[in-house]
Amino acid sequence: MTGRHRDDTFQPVAFLLACALPGLGHAYLNDLKRAALIFASIMGLFLGGILIGGIDVIDRTEDKWWFILQAGVGPTAFAANAVHQNLFKIEVRGPRGPVRQSPQPNPADNPNNQPPAARKSLGRVNEVGSLYTAMAGMLNLIAIIDAAWRSPAPRRRNQKGEQT
Repeated sequence: MTGRHRDDTFQPVAFLLACALPGLGHAYLNDLKRAALIFASIMGLFLGGILIGGIDVIDRTEDKWWFILQAGVGPTAFAANAVHQNLFKIEVRGPRGPVRQSPQPNPADNPNNQPPAARKSLGRVNEVGSLYTAMAGMLNLIAIIDAAWRSPAPRRRNQKGEQT
């Protein structure tokens, strides 16, 4: 960069805050506009994926490779997974004991005869929802890296020359 010096040192507090919630690291660095845009875009993409494919797109046990990417969103992905695992899956006896799995449309596959709480979305809808949520996780990883190696925004001065 010419004409302007930037101190791009590692910002550990901004890194941890950005991992906790999208945009929070940038808010800590006093870049509120960027923080709001990051939060709105990442959470919009994540929630849009859930709205498209249903809560089942967040599934750590059945779709672990998708979940690795979705985990980039942070605790929100883990909370969505917990909701999915505890409220929408049924317990089925497996050869090694009880297993929680998505309800099966075939009654023969449901030996406990429990009514299904939810079913996997059909066709490409589940894949599109998984893709949206995974892209939100990858986008947040970029935002985390940006917050971790960004210098704090300078505080603005008012007309009297005082910092605000």
